Amino acid sequence: MSGYRLVQINIAKLKAPLDSPELKGFVDNLDRINELAESSEGFVWRLKGDGNDATSLRHFGDDVIINMSVWRDADALRHYVYQTPHVAIMKRRREWFSRMVEAYMCLWWVPAGHEPTLAEAAQRLDHLRQHGPTAESFTFGEAFSAPDAPTAGAAFSFKDSCPA
Repeated sequence: MSGYRLVQINIAKLKAPLDSPELKGFVDNLDRINELAESSEGFVWRLKGDGNDATSLRHFGDDVIINMSVWRDADALRHYVYQTPHVAIMKRRREWFSRMVEAYMCLWWVPAGHEPTLAEAAQRLDHLRQHGPTAESFTFGEAFSAPDAPTAGAAFSFKDSCPA
């Protein structure tokens, strides 16, 4: 087993305040989707602010929410993202969030046991925006293997088109 874990961060620009009727469908599903993640095979950790989610953390702006989690490996994250009820929520994202011009999600490897910080996540997202996918910060479409893999840092693709 690898000594590294896969981190994902995604941010979303809200179309309305979290307590508005426009975001009720999103807010009403937060606990259920977070519980689904936590009970998924390969889940390691997720960022939380005040309460059971990270919606109170506004590192990227007052109208931008954050989701960050750590997974055992790419297969575990891929399964959660593409093959669970999480897909139904992704399909509705345009109801609640504005399109973002810049990259709004990225992936990177950390040593097992490391809990990434928001500052680290911001640096990785900025790196992706400036340099495109690299072994330091990448996407589902162009990912890189863990530093201790037999083909360390080799590019690969999740080979799944997002069903959302």
